[in-house]
Amino acid sequence: MTLWFVFALMTAAAIFAVLWPLGRRGRPQNDGSESNVYQDQLAEIDRDLAAGLIGSAEAAAARVEISRRLLAAVDSPREPPVASNTRLRRTAAVIAMVGLPIVAVALYLPLGSPRLGDFPLAERSFAPGANQSLDNLVAQVEAHLEKNPTDGRGWNVLAPVLVRLGRYDDAVRAYRNSINYNGETAGRRADLGEAIAGAAGGVITSEAKAEFEHALALDADDAKASYFLGLAAEQDGRAADAASIWRVMLAKAPPAAPWRPLVAAALARVGGPAVPALSDDTMAAAKDMSEADRGAMIKGMVERLAGRLKQNGDDVEGWLRLVRAYMVMGDRDKVKNALTDARQAVANDSERLRQLNEGLKNLGLDG
Repeated sequence: MTLWFVFALMTAAAIFAVLWPLGRRGRPQNDGSESNVYQDQLAEIDRDLAAGLIGSAEAAAARVEISRRLLAAVDSPREPPVASNTRLRRTAAVIAMVGLPIVAVALYLPLGSPRLGDFPLAERSFAPGANQSLDNLVAQVEAHLEKNPTDGRGWNVLAPVLVRLGRYDDAVRAYRNSINYNGETAGRRADLGEAIAGAAGGVITSEAKAEFEHALALDADDAKASYFLGLAAEQDGRAADAASIWRVMLAKAPPAAPWRPLVAAALARVGGPAVPALSDDTMAAAKDMSEADRGAMIKGMVERLAGRLKQNGDDVEGWLRLVRAYMVMGDRDKVKNALTDARQAVANDSERLRQLNEGLKNLGLDG
C-alpha cells in the first residue's frame, strides 16, 4: 500500500509541475503607445534644431511627417488585447491531473495483473539457475530453513529431494517438520515411514511400521503404506500375510496404477501367483509368444473358466482360481461379480461354502 501511495504522489507531482503554468494569471502585455513615441520624436526634433544639428527646412519637413503619423495613429481603432481565459486553463489543468491517473488505471486493470500475488521470497532466492547443481540448490533451501524453521512448505519441498539424494536421516527430520508445520496426511506419514526404512538400510523397523499403520488409519487405500506393510510381513517371515496384503492391493487397484508391476512382482516373490495357473503344455506353448499374445491367451483361458463355472458351479477351486485371476488382472468389477456368483452356486452346500469362504480369506477377501 505504501508503494502505491508513493507512485500516486510522484505522478501527481509530475502532472502538477507540467500544468502549473496553465493555472497562473497572465500578465498584461505592455504594448506601448504610438502617440507617445511620435510626441517624443517631435520633442527631439526641437532639441536638435536648437542645438543646430539640423536646419529649419529639415526640421519643418520632419515635423510634418511625424505629425501625419501621429494623427494616423490617434485616428486608427486598435483591437484590444485578447485576455487569456484563466478559468479555462485551470479547468484543463484539473481535468488533466485527475483524468490521466484514471485513464492509466483503466488501461492497467484489463492489461496488467493487479491481483497477481507476490512471488515468495524463498522461491525468488532459490530459483534454479542454469549453472546451479542440485546440491547447491538444496544447500540454499537448507540455509533458508535454518533462518525460517517454521516454513512448512520449504520442508515439504526439501524432504523428497533428500530421499532422492540418499540423505535419509535428514529426510526423516524434514518429513517430521513438514508434518508439524503443514499437518499430517496419509501421504506424509507414509513418506516418513519410507525415509525411516531407508535410514535403516531398507529394513522396516517398528518405528517405520508404526508410521505406515498411522497412514492407513488416515487413508485405508494408501498404496505406499500397504505395500511397505506387506514388505514388513515378508521381512518378518510371514509370507502368507504379505501375499494377502498385496493381493488386496491388486484387487482394489485400477488397471493403470503405476505400482501394479511392483506389487505383482512382490506377490510372485512370496509364492503368490502373478498370473492364473497354467498347465505345463500351455506354459511351453506360451514361451515363444509375444507379450500381447500371451495376455490374450490368458484372458481367453479365464473367460473359458468363467463359462465352465456357469455350467458347473460346484467347483470351489475353480471359483477361487477365477477370483484370483481377476484380482491379478485388476478387474475389480469382475472380482465382485465372481464372488457373488460363487456364493450363489454353493449356497445350498455348507461344506463347499465353508471351503469357498476360507479360500477367499486366504486371498485377502472377506469370507
